[in-house]
Amino acid sequence: MTQPFPFSAIVGQEEMKQAMILTAIDPGIGGVLVFGDRGTGKSTAVRALAALLPPIHAVASCPVNSPSLDRCPDWAHLTSTEIVTRPTPVVDLPLGVTEDRVVGALDIEKALTNGEKAFEPGLLARANRGYLYIDEVNLLEDHIVDLLLDVAQSGENVVEREGLSIRHPARFVLVGSGNPEEGELRPQLLDRFGLSVEVTSPKDIDTRIEVIRRRDTYEMDYEGFMEKWRPADAELRDRIVAARGHLKTMASDESVLRDCAELCLALGSDGLRGELTLLKASRALAAFEGADAVTRAHVRQVAPSALRHRLRRDPLDEAGSTTRVGRVVEEVLGESA
Repeated sequence: MTQPFPFSAIVGQEEMKQAMILTAIDPGIGGVLVFGDRGTGKSTAVRALAALLPPIHAVASCPVNSPSLDRCPDWAHLTSTEIVTRPTPVVDLPLGVTEDRVVGALDIEKALTNGEKAFEPGLLARANRGYLYIDEVNLLEDHIVDLLLDVAQSGENVVEREGLSIRHPARFVLVGSGNPEEGELRPQLLDRFGLSVEVTSPKDIDTRIEVIRRRDTYEMDYEGFMEKWRPADAELRDRIVAARGHLKTMASDESVLRDCAELCLALGSDGLRGELTLLKASRALAAFEGADAVTRAHVRQVAPSALRHRLRRDPLDEAGSTTRVGRVVEEVLGESA
């Protein structure tokens, strides 16, 4: 079976790769929004990261990937209670998808043949404990956006229709990608993404040549290419696993909290989600780097991806969101060493 393109072999796009690694360390950050040109490795990076992560342990026949029998929903008709290992799930949510396909619905076949009301799980059930990937997220229909907002807030999918009352866990890392030229994202959904990154096509010839070379080698000499890059992916996997364990002991003193609050206040971000996301992302970065505590340097590094999509729009400000965040970071935290 052909594995996805190795995460470590992706050329450039360092901010995108860092954002995805941070959400793999702490899914509570809230997912990643990747906006930019077509063909810049957005979907490749999502699938590569999921393939890189350690497999999950789940009940073999559980439709929501429950890690143990006692956590399987009571509506699930289990055919096997064996605990198996399986890859971290990556579920695509296509444009034009129906509400029933997303949340689940009455199993029509069982209703017609046996006369029983049974639940057929949807995409949210399959994505539990994994990734839900939405390409062209800015073109998603409004009623599907509303569904995702509810589930992202609660971590639970609730279905009440056709006499059914079903609920199940739906905790996943939400990854959305799109081209801003094709439309903007609704502010309510935009705010639900923990991190936002902007990707562009490489501007220098050497980088473009290296992208072509690696992709061509992957397709023409798959075994040789994977043998070369598997050690780098394995090392990255070990760092992510170690960082997950390190999160619980990571210290964040008062000065870091003050930096987060002052940054968000200076930027005029609405609510307090910006501060919380900035703190979580800074902590995940510190854990990934093996630091003992979160520092101002960690806050400075993740601030653009944590805050650029939370800025209030100012039609008189011609500077881009990334430039505005960078300017405020320098004003509040001082220039980096």
